[in-house]
Amino acid sequence: MSSGTLYDKVWDLHRIAELPGGGSQLFIGLHLIHEVTSPQAFAALAEKKLKVCCPERTIATVDHIVPTISQQRPFADPLAEEMLSTLEKNCEEHQIKLHGLHSGNQGIVHVIAPELGLSQPGMTIACGDSHTSTHGAFGAIAFGIGTSQVRDVLASQSLAMNKLKVRRIWVDGQLKNGVYAKDLILHVIRRLGVKGGVGYAYEFAGPAIEVLSMEERMTICNMAIEGGARCGYINPDETTFEYLKKHTQEIHKENWGKALIWWRSICSNPNAIYDDEVEINASQIAPTITWGITPGQGIGINECLPIPDLLEENEKAIAKEAYRYMDLKPGKPITGTPIDVCFIGSCTNGRLSDLQAAASIVKGRHVAKDVKAFVVPGSEQVSKEAKREGLDKIFLNSGFEWREPGCSMCLAMNPDRLEGSQISASSSNRNFKGRQGSANGRTLLMSPAMVAAAAIEGSITDVRNFISGN
Repeated sequence: MSSGTLYDKVWDLHRIAELPGGGSQLFIGLHLIHEVTSPQAFAALAEKKLKVCCPERTIATVDHIVPTISQQRPFADPLAEEMLSTLEKNCEEHQIKLHGLHSGNQGIVHVIAPELGLSQPGMTIACGDSHTSTHGAFGAIAFGIGTSQVRDVLASQSLAMNKLKVRRIWVDGQLKNGVYAKDLILHVIRRLGVKGGVGYAYEFAGPAIEVLSMEERMTICNMAIEGGARCGYINPDETTFEYLKKHTQEIHKENWGKALIWWRSICSNPNAIYDDEVEINASQIAPTITWGITPGQGIGINECLPIPDLLEENEKAIAKEAYRYMDLKPGKPITGTPIDVCFIGSCTNGRLSDLQAAASIVKGRHVAKDVKAFVVPGSEQVSKEAKREGLDKIFLNSGFEWREPGCSMCLAMNPDRLEGSQISASSSNRNFKGRQGSANGRTLLMSPAMVAAAAIEGSITDVRNFISGN
């Protein structure tokens, strides 16, 4: 049983009561909502004539269903318009802060909360979205929850939960040039499997993690859920504090010292006990790309596609299913695979540093013929900052489309979708069947820089060939 970890400390500090059967009632410090998983939850409150318990602890935005080409109201999709209108109505009725379209702070829920300084060390954070694990980058314990749990948090500001085990993933060495945080987390999921983290919280630690920026750390924690972990987190340090100093508004100068003492106190102890530990050498990781229908089906860019009969017994069936769906050939290189659509964005890789990395690859080059390539900033703030740096013009001059903020092609809840059997190079987080809108559409996950290289080449290629000094 783990002890002395950040997870244990935060859990104990937020535990309200022990429940029959071994679970706990856990106080939730920050609740994030959006237009997709909240309508039924608010309707359930109305049925029981309940009010939101702590409206000041709930923050709303709109992201999943918003179009990215034109956000003029009413939306062309009547269902999308109804969902947004319902969110606006519910937030007004219950006095919940809504960062709506053109507010200056609208965007993907897991992008705007850190931007606004809402995600902080030692917090419990919940949202009706599986990638809430993103906020663990700040030393928070962040959970994705279902609609019925959204209802529970709105009504009581708490959740009934079972405590997880804690696995420390120690990442030694350093990532090489042209290898990014996205490659690291895809490598972790490949090694441990998509079910390897079931029942665990992942603590990411070690020299390779310590040098990552906050945005890179968010990418790592964002995809912890894709490895089966309920949450992933990184202990707060000076990098965390510098980010918070820039983005946090409510901590006044006289309280900053107290905040630092508190944040440092919840870090995992040097002698903390973990339920499991895994070691990974970052210097051995190459640009990594998925080839199948789960985020765990990944390979290094210079590897050949695996032969199913040579895989572990429990991997053979899903590999054969993946090949039937993806129409790829075992034993062949992944490089050279033609691409139809290139998407840069999502809560995994739609932040400013992601756009900067991709822009550095496409600058002075042009998208290949017959490739559709587009960039979707994760928030209005990201878009504003990117335009200030001229990134939008770099992408536009290279043949990319520049879109308005939203979840976009990460999932099929808005007009940005694959068609037919198109194959996509995507910086998003899931490559499930039909995930990007077409029942036959195929998704290859990779870093934004790798997506940019694929757009220029017209096929999967090693981004390191585009980087001087490699």
